Amino acid sequence: MPNLAVALKDEIRRLARKEVKSMTGATTQSVARFRREIASLKREINAAHKKLVFLEGQERKRISSPNAAVTSGDGNDVRFSARSVKAQRRRTGLSAADYAKLVGVTPLTIYNWENGKSRPRLAQLETLVALRGIGKREALAKLAIVKNSETPKRKTKRTPK
Repeated sequence: MPNLAVALKDEIRRLARKEVKSMTGATTQSVARFRREIASLKREINAAHKKLVFLEGQERKRISSPNAAVTSGDGNDVRFSARSVKAQRRRTGLSAADYAKLVGVTPLTIYNWENGKSRPRLAQLETLVALRGIGKREALAKLAIVKNSETPKRKTKRTPK
């Protein structure tokens, strides 16, 4: 008899496991599917976050770039472009030193503007805008006026003591 009782318990256990497995199988599959979907959504969120960080950096660079727009006092938007400064200077046929005298800055400032290392102040930007439409002759005439109006530096003699 003990063998019959053991066999009966084993059979009941087997059938119970089979029944539980069939009832929870659908739930287990749903849980696995939901976990895969959650993992996929997390990957999408991470990718979107990385893209957002990248685009914010690009926007910060764009805003602080030498090509950003500046609003002048009269409400007109004026754009500064390093390439434009270089092109203007070459179009007029002036050296960086002569162009700097025309604008009223140092030659190093012109170099920095042309290479995008710095940006002109609003007053300097307005001077650059005023020089945009002039040709070679007009630039040379203005340069001559600027050179004539400059006061020559005095050389001081040192007297030996």
